[in-house]
Amino acid sequence: MPPSTPLTQFLNAHFAGPVDSFLAALHVHPTYPQAPINDTFAMELLVFAGLLLFFLIVRISLDVEQPNPAQHLAEGIHGFASDTSESIVGHHFERFVSFVTVLGLFILLCNLLGLVPGLKSPTADVVVPFGCAIVTFVYYHYQGIRQHGFGYIKQFLGPVWWMAWLMLPLEIISHMARVLSLTVRLYANIFAGDLVTLAFFSLIPVVIPLMFISLHIMVAVVQAFLFMALALSYLSLASSEEH
Repeated sequence: MPPSTPLTQFLNAHFAGPVDSFLAALHVHPTYPQAPINDTFAMELLVFAGLLLFFLIVRISLDVEQPNPAQHLAEGIHGFASDTSESIVGHHFERFVSFVTVLGLFILLCNLLGLVPGLKSPTADVVVPFGCAIVTFVYYHYQGIRQHGFGYIKQFLGPVWWMAWLMLPLEIISHMARVLSLTVRLYANIFAGDLVTLAFFSLIPVVIPLMFISLHIMVAVVQAFLFMALALSYLSLASSEEH
């Protein structure tokens, strides 16, 4: 059985039985039945719990006259997401703000988690970036269909009807490539960042690794923003009235 983080060990010690039963109902057989929960899932669960707790604290403690630090932070995040969405999408950006806010926060926290001793970055596992890319793919197509109905298919057929036979497969490949692009960009940067930071910490435990930690933080923030911005650009194209 591969080594795991203390959190993963704790979850397996207390919830391995129910998880095995659930997976068996889905006809899934884990490689290690005594430890069906891996580090990636445990870290995702930790990020999810952290975000849920933050949102609950903000919701419970809302105060117009005396906002607390959590409310100030939430308002700043919402303002940034709204401004970014408006600049990329345009006048109908409001309905996308919640999605890109949660997506951006989830990816950012996953990227940064590996800097905490005893934890790992879930986005350093290709499954997590791929999952985020699939969710984005499904969501922007849903918004395109919601906006245009069956007329959304026109985006895949090209500007003239007699080119449809060529444009349709090209457009399908292009949209599939978006999933690959989102996945590889996020995974490769975070995996490389974690690897470099760990390598320098094992060689030189002080000073030099701090430079790479700063670089890793910058990469984590930039990659979360890029993923959010690309998701908004795809939403803008899918819901644009010009089509």
